[in-house]
Amino acid sequence: MYSKIAFGNVKKSFKDYSIYFLTLTLAVCVFYSFNSIESQKAILEMSESDSSNLEMMMGLISTISVFVSFILGGLIVYANNFLIKKRKKELGVYMTLGMGKGKISTILLIETLIVGAISLVSGLALGLILSQGLSVVTSKLFEVAMTEYQFIISFSAIGKTILYFSIIFVIVMILNTVIISRYKIIDLLTSGRKNESIKIKNSLVYVLIFIVAVLSLGVAYKLVIEAGLDTSNPKFKISILLGVIGTVLVFFSLAGFGLNLIQKSKNIYFKDLNIFILRQINSKINTNFLSMSVICLMLFLTMGILSTGLSFKDALQKGIENTTPFDASASMYLSEENKIKSIEESFNNIGFKFDDNEKYVYFFEYTIDAKLKDIFAKNIKDEQRKKLKKYEQFSPGVITISEYNEIRKLYGEGPITLDSNEVLFTSTKNIIIDTVNDILKYNDKLNLGNKEYTIKNKEVITDAMRTSGYSDNIFSMIVNDDVIKGKNPSASYLNINYDPTKKEETEKKYVNLFRRFIDRELDFDEAGFIVVETKDEAIARTKGMTTTVLFVGIYLGIVFLISSMAVLSLQQLSEASDSADRYKSLKRIGANDKMINKTIFIQTLIYFTLPLVLAFIHSIVGIKVVNEFIIMYGKPDIGSSALMTAGIFIVVYLGYFYATYTGYKNIVKNS
Repeated sequence: MYSKIAFGNVKKSFKDYSIYFLTLTLAVCVFYSFNSIESQKAILEMSESDSSNLEMMMGLISTISVFVSFILGGLIVYANNFLIKKRKKELGVYMTLGMGKGKISTILLIETLIVGAISLVSGLALGLILSQGLSVVTSKLFEVAMTEYQFIISFSAIGKTILYFSIIFVIVMILNTVIISRYKIIDLLTSGRKNESIKIKNSLVYVLIFIVAVLSLGVAYKLVIEAGLDTSNPKFKISILLGVIGTVLVFFSLAGFGLNLIQKSKNIYFKDLNIFILRQINSKINTNFLSMSVICLMLFLTMGILSTGLSFKDALQKGIENTTPFDASASMYLSEENKIKSIEESFNNIGFKFDDNEKYVYFFEYTIDAKLKDIFAKNIKDEQRKKLKKYEQFSPGVITISEYNEIRKLYGEGPITLDSNEVLFTSTKNIIIDTVNDILKYNDKLNLGNKEYTIKNKEVITDAMRTSGYSDNIFSMIVNDDVIKGKNPSASYLNINYDPTKKEETEKKYVNLFRRFIDRELDFDEAGFIVVETKDEAIARTKGMTTTVLFVGIYLGIVFLISSMAVLSLQQLSEASDSADRYKSLKRIGANDKMINKTIFIQTLIYFTLPLVLAFIHSIVGIKVVNEFIIMYGKPDIGSSALMTAGIFIVVYLGYFYATYTGYKNIVKNS
């Protein structure tokens, strides 16, 4: 009998379950899709280096999935509580007719099983389709050519999805039993008549709180712009704290502050059904200001993650093209204690030989007692000094013109002549390049060792000195050989270009050489310690890292977006049930269906828009800060990321908004 009642309730209340069902289906779909990546066709055709990157990515996604399961679990529990609240009168009628709390719990348990099973099946079916598209995206990001299309089913991902969501539904069932056991008949039958009261009676207090909130956010924005993404900087931590406090205070004060502000404009307040709309919105925000604050912060994270993910990947991959000019590079940092004073000496000691057709260049780097802040001591604007502040204590690396010309020869370029009082300025850090280029427009002199030199180049040389996985040349100078005469080098370097006919074989040779140093197979006193970086390794590592960041970002972003929209929808639908008697009163005093539908539309629009607007303002500052970080690796192009983010937001936002508006109207109409 209980099964029959449960099936009847699910069938009868399917419209009420639609948002809940939609959210569960999307959650299962996204969870399965991202956990099925390792089984996709594109992954099976990866090279060895890409496979190691995939292993790292899947490990991170598995860890993130545990975090995601907590988010989705919290969402499902939250949604379930709203559905229980919506059905209080129905449950009260059951109790009035003599049904015990245990029997009611059994009905709810069966209903949860039915909805959960349907959601799992439909979500997995949709996930199977979505994962095939994700396979194509994966192949593009990892630059893997798929030889043929093949429909792949990941049974491990299906097992993980069923396990995680089964645990969530068991928790929901237990909580339903606990919730029902605490209800009294009088509370169930009169729940819709209880209204939320204003927490603070004095409207001036709300105005003051709103001003404090705006000031908190303003200070938070200022601090985070100054600190950037330096998480160790106290300003960054304070900005996060003030940002959260400011967001909560905005929504806490908005109910009283906004209502008080609009009440002063009689033309707006007394127009049509605006009094009713404002009172409804006031009650909702007053009740749900904490959840709206959380939703706003989640939407902010979603916007930031999605809109900067692609630009971060593109910037790093474009930057790696400039920082890997040679097939391989080796580096050895020197000190007075080291017995080995150069890479050349180390190679001679271990008997390493170059192949006949390999081209290579040894060179040294020197460090001089000078800081960036002292080099450009004159004619620097405050804005430029502020940009250079982070690097002002760095000492420049110095390379002799003779060795630099050898590097240029390996580039395939001609030599450069340099007078004794001339220097060349080089850097691969974009923030340094742009700032110093501005300085060089009106300042071609610099101080070096208490002597003034002329900067020969009118723009910073951006060519990398060696192959590296990142822009490690903050700033360095090319000087005449006499300038560093008698000084000890701080580092020894080697650049290599392979024999084109034996590239794969030579790549393995240098990778194995590096492993010998890492595994301590070579005696330190005899060989020292050399770091070898190959172009292919640097590109593969960067590609793996950026793709991992992008995948995890999209994964979390979509989960946050779905969760935020679902909570907003469920809150609205729950309020619709509680407010049914108020709409009956509107009908009795002469309001027609068109006027009532308009009030529902405006309420839903405002409720959906408020957290989105504040999240958008947060994201403007957040994206600016992230772009300042990305620009250190390459020029970010946020256009494609912004379009992708806008597309995802529009589809999910409009879908949930329409479903909520339609559901709200149906609840009011049926009441």
